[in-house]
Amino acid sequence: MTTIKEQEVIQQKFKENIDEDELLNCMRCGFCLPSCPTYIESGFQESHSPRGRIALMKAVVDGLIEPDEDVERSLNLCLGCRACEPVCPSGVKYGHLLEQARDIINQNKKHSLPVKWTRRMVFEGLFPHQERMRHAVNLLGLYQRSGLQHTVRKIGFMKLFPDHLASMEKVLPRVPSMKEMKNRPTHLDAEGTPKAKAAFFTGCLMDTMFLKTNNATMKLLQLAGCEVVIPDNQACCGALHGHSGEKDRAKQMAKRNIEAFEKTSADYIITNAGGCGAFLIDYDHLLKDEPDWHSRAVSFKSKLKDISQILADLKFTENRSFKLPAQVVTYQDSCHLRNVMGTASAPRMLLQSIEGIVFKEMEGADRCCGSAGIYNIVESEMSMQILDHKMEKVHDTAAAVIVTANPGCLLQMKLGIEREGLSHKIKAVHIADLLLEAAGS
Repeated sequence: MTTIKEQEVIQQKFKENIDEDELLNCMRCGFCLPSCPTYIESGFQESHSPRGRIALMKAVVDGLIEPDEDVERSLNLCLGCRACEPVCPSGVKYGHLLEQARDIINQNKKHSLPVKWTRRMVFEGLFPHQERMRHAVNLLGLYQRSGLQHTVRKIGFMKLFPDHLASMEKVLPRVPSMKEMKNRPTHLDAEGTPKAKAAFFTGCLMDTMFLKTNNATMKLLQLAGCEVVIPDNQACCGALHGHSGEKDRAKQMAKRNIEAFEKTSADYIITNAGGCGAFLIDYDHLLKDEPDWHSRAVSFKSKLKDISQILADLKFTENRSFKLPAQVVTYQDSCHLRNVMGTASAPRMLLQSIEGIVFKEMEGADRCCGSAGIYNIVESEMSMQILDHKMEKVHDTAAAVIVTANPGCLLQMKLGIEREGLSHKIKAVHIADLLLEAAGS
């Protein structure tokens, strides 16, 4: 609970730092309402819509209301999917406003000691340090490989946890060994005629828990004619920090990444995680108040592409055979890949090029699955409500495979499959893994 003094400070910071011109750009037209999952799932509560949240921010700036727990709750319940932005006729950058507001509140309220310790451990001690990430993920691998996981399940220990967490434990991927994580290459030659030089952004969890998908992504780039370089001094993208009110640390990691990728002199910077890509492509906004860094961020942004987009641009599917056993496949958009990076047609085109599959478009594929980083942990009730409705749409497609383009979405769809008891007939995969399988490599 924020004190009166904290609320006064927060209100002043809102007045000084929130982009009031952006707040005023909102015409209150309501075009955003049908695209907002929390507005729909909350029973059409205005305070849980983009328009409503902007109105709350403006009211705080104008001194009409206090930045109390109700305001903070409304902002925290937002998924940050940014589906409101493409449909906004005024082009309001809602995601930027949300991050500004969350950062101000976080920096000017007193956290309890457990919360303060947890945030410090995660935001300072873990994610900025890839070696520590490897060791942390390796503990999960030891849990899986040692037989402890089997014992924990057998004695029913997971029943002590909420259902969604118990189910989540079941769908976590098999973690590679520490040796595999450390032996990732830093340079790969193109296969066939070289077409471009691609620098690969490996990510935190992608380069540990989802190493197999990273390897598949690099192989696809090679097959597409790319020389691949992997800067070993790159950092976490900073998305978790930026979305959680840790803006300064997000800036530190942005600068580190810009420097790392500048040294590669690559034609493209490639990511295979929609959530990372959306934050990377916003580095120019993150560093807008630092002219030297802003210009470098603009250059960084100009080279950034998702793996599906670069494959489409390089005409990867032409003059190459892609084939899988007969099956129905559907696609769940990564919100940030679609709404921020603007990539929606490329993954669908690639999937439709695979011989043997029937691609079935899912109704509402562009609507958030409820993962949203760690949202499915901290806001589990809303997340599971959204996921349950998403699985209804999956049922309608009769698909055997759900394809995604982001690790959080992938785990969330696996969780949905587990909750529905459909693991025997449906699987969820990352598009890079499916494409490599279809290419026979």
